[in-house]
Amino acid sequence: MLKMLIIKTGCTIDAIRTDYGDFEDWVRDGLGYADAEVQTVAVYLGESLPELNENNAISGIVITGSNAMVTDREIWSEKTAEWLRQAIEANYPVLGICYGHQLIAHAMGGRVDYNPKGYEIGVIQIELMAEAKNDLLFNHLSSSLMAYSVHAQTVIDLPNHAVILARNAHDNHQAFRIGQCCWGVQFHPEFNAEITRRYIHAREISFAEYGYSMEQLLRNVTDCPESQQVLRRFGEWVRQGA
Repeated sequence: MLKMLIIKTGCTIDAIRTDYGDFEDWVRDGLGYADAEVQTVAVYLGESLPELNENNAISGIVITGSNAMVTDREIWSEKTAEWLRQAIEANYPVLGICYGHQLIAHAMGGRVDYNPKGYEIGVIQIELMAEAKNDLLFNHLSSSLMAYSVHAQTVIDLPNHAVILARNAHDNHQAFRIGQCCWGVQFHPEFNAEITRRYIHAREISFAEYGYSMEQLLRNVTDCPESQQVLRRFGEWVRQGA
């Protein structure tokens, strides 16, 4: 039976959760999966991940974003990183989003830290690298596309053998792949325009310190269907048997 495992590494802002649900809801919907096809494990609350063996039918894995920071090396986060390393080495299909993207890099020997250019928030433009043309999740996308983003930390150094798939002026590692079935994306393919607007409002004070204009950020928010396709494409690929 198909079973997508969502590793929940945090929750969204309370007011957003009340109106729109939480990370796992957006990921499930973005994948195009029914509730019965998804298992969510809230590792940040101490819930245990399943054993990686043939008795647990894990078809694919998605790691959510979080308000936590990978560099804090929380016990739950380090345990999850070790579990992910084993899953990646065993060739489970894996997609990490934002914190999940950074946690994959950390687990596989890369380096994560605060982005020296500061926060990145709102709708951003990313450029696909030449390697994306041969990638299962990115080969159908335009060379330049818009995506939703909100993050302070970033992947400073990629793990060995990781392939860069996308970047922009703010972040050199907007997307990467390890092997043939593990991806990390710094942007948020599970977001939509309204959720992004709510994040901009919620972060108004802290982001103003970095020179952002609230009005300009909100004017720039638009639909980003191409970047959302990355999550849907991953779900379809796993459904087909990876």
